[in-house]
Amino acid sequence: MNHWRSGWVAFVTILSKEIRRFTRIWPQTLLPPGITMAMYFVIFGNLIGSRIGEMDGFAYIDYIVPGLIMMSVITNSYSNVVSSFFSTKFQRSIEELMVAPVSPHVILLGYTFGGVARGLAVGLIVTLMSLFFTRLPVAHIWLTISVVFLTALVFALGGFINAVYAKSFDDISIVPTFVLTPLTYLGGVFYSINMLPEFWQNVSLANPILHMVNAFRYGFLGVSDIQIGVALLLMVIFTAVLYGYSYWLLVRGIGMRQ
Repeated sequence: MNHWRSGWVAFVTILSKEIRRFTRIWPQTLLPPGITMAMYFVIFGNLIGSRIGEMDGFAYIDYIVPGLIMMSVITNSYSNVVSSFFSTKFQRSIEELMVAPVSPHVILLGYTFGGVARGLAVGLIVTLMSLFFTRLPVAHIWLTISVVFLTALVFALGGFINAVYAKSFDDISIVPTFVLTPLTYLGGVFYSINMLPEFWQNVSLANPILHMVNAFRYGFLGVSDIQIGVALLLMVIFTAVLYGYSYWLLVRGIGMRQ
């Protein structure tokens, strides 16, 4: 019982530290994504969307809103963990955490859920922002919540792995710039893959973000380019694999000492 109590206290301590970290500087962490997405709503939703017309039976702005929300969740859940954990390594405070009587599970969950918290907070801000531009229906509320939580969890774990291997601050920007951004823009945020030739439709199916965006869009609008069951299964598998690998990295102490 004491073991569980001490583990819980350690988890809450790490999590609260992570939440205070991004809420204390909210003009830098929470406000910019909201402003950026508002510009997307104006430019792509209202100005360009009025020329595009409908997509899959919905106004273009309604179609892209779920993708834009998911894009902000992915970016912020990833960036929060990668920057926070690498800073802990850079400041050498990770060594104190590693020798403390704290389970690697507790450390990993504390940092990961901190990233999830920021991703969901920004996602909520963007959702509220979208209501100024359109009415956002929710066809399947529990599916929507499950998908956004699993997506934030997957990319928070991805950010943790990136932070473990990073040797400089430049290294933590490589994956978001050269991997996440292209995959997100090619993940069906602004278009339906049904518009693509068959070959490129099949290529797009290899993009995991496409499945996440479409599952999230299905939760709101009830339309999707992919099978929802496959998307949920992929997210669960990604979560399990990334968590297991992150735990192994912590136990082995890989990349913890510069």
